[in-house]
Amino acid sequence: MFEKNENVFNVLFEAASEGIIVVNEAQMIVSSNLAADTMFGYEKGELIGQPLNILIPSTYRREHPKHFKEFLEHSEKRQMGHGRDLYGIKKNGKEFPVEAGLNPFIIGEENFVMSLVIDISVRKQAQQEIKKLNNELEGKIQVRTKELEESILNLQNANKALELEIKKRKEAENRIKNALQKEKELNELKTKFLSLVSHEFKTPLSGILTSVVLAGKYKLEEQQEKREKHLSTIKNKVHYLDNILNDFLSIERLESGKATYKFSNFSLSKLINEVVYNANVTLKSGQNIHYPRNLEDIMLHQDEKILELVLSNMLSNAIKYSPENSLIKFNVHTKGNKIYFKVTDQGIGIPQKDQKHIFERYFRAENALLNQGTGIGLNIAKVHLENLGGTINFKSEENTGTEFIVELPIVKE
Repeated sequence: MFEKNENVFNVLFEAASEGIIVVNEAQMIVSSNLAADTMFGYEKGELIGQPLNILIPSTYRREHPKHFKEFLEHSEKRQMGHGRDLYGIKKNGKEFPVEAGLNPFIIGEENFVMSLVIDISVRKQAQQEIKKLNNELEGKIQVRTKELEESILNLQNANKALELEIKKRKEAENRIKNALQKEKELNELKTKFLSLVSHEFKTPLSGILTSVVLAGKYKLEEQQEKREKHLSTIKNKVHYLDNILNDFLSIERLESGKATYKFSNFSLSKLINEVVYNANVTLKSGQNIHYPRNLEDIMLHQDEKILELVLSNMLSNAIKYSPENSLIKFNVHTKGNKIYFKVTDQGIGIPQKDQKHIFERYFRAENALLNQGTGIGLNIAKVHLENLGGTINFKSEENTGTEFIVELPIVKE
């Protein structure tokens, strides 16, 4: 039946550029065009009557009859080899990649399958080249990516090093600025100190000189009272200068780290009497100090000279900033292992806005600028007391008075 229609097939087959192979149900080749013969390396007509398996590599021959049978049972036009590569084998035994489309048809009562075969060797080679190029490109990308990562890491490290260098430079700049600021403040303090010393020494020395000259003029016995008055003035001025010198010496020792403390047992009563006696010399007219006199049984283990310096400073301030005919209260009491000294005056008080600065060196409250003073006594007292394990605090109201409270261990361990 197929042979009778062979002329029709020949016209169709030879006109096609794809290889065309027709097989019957027995998988025998009944026709092929020139393109198919050439593709598989055969002469014209050499494939007719040959089993289809001669065009299939031996690896796939066992399974092919089964697949062919299943195809005929479910005859439909379709592409061969979905999801896998197909290969043909040439007459010389060389395998090559192909694409094949299957087209079942019937002539009379006999089934045939026409296969359109395309040699895709060039395409496969191109794909292999593309894959190779892609692999090379991916390799280069990986290398470049690694190099870029290393460059980024190096850049990050460089940035960190730069940030650290900038930080160090800023710290150095800040240290220089702080040093310059401290030097500036030190120069200002020196200038202020020299001005202060000049003023605080000049006034008492002028008073001493005047009193000496005047006292020298009173030579008669009946002028003794006048002489005593000027001698008292000299004594007060010398006492004032002595206190200033002691304050300056204390500052020098504290700042140089040479401040040492000598602890000993001593009578509280003796200390209070000494402090009050020295303070009485500087009392203004009508001023009076009220202090406890029943302290004979209390013994302290502290630095006696430093405590005397602190208490003398407190009484001196109370006298200086209180008016004539006023009472200054000097109270002492113990509680547990602590002793408390409280000096209360009826003086000019400390303005509220100045109270936070009162323990700063050289600071003087606004309402005390016209009074003699160095502004260092309270600063020295505070530092010494802290070194001795104590504290100093105050309560004050302007134009009413001030109360200073010192707390100190009775026994300094």
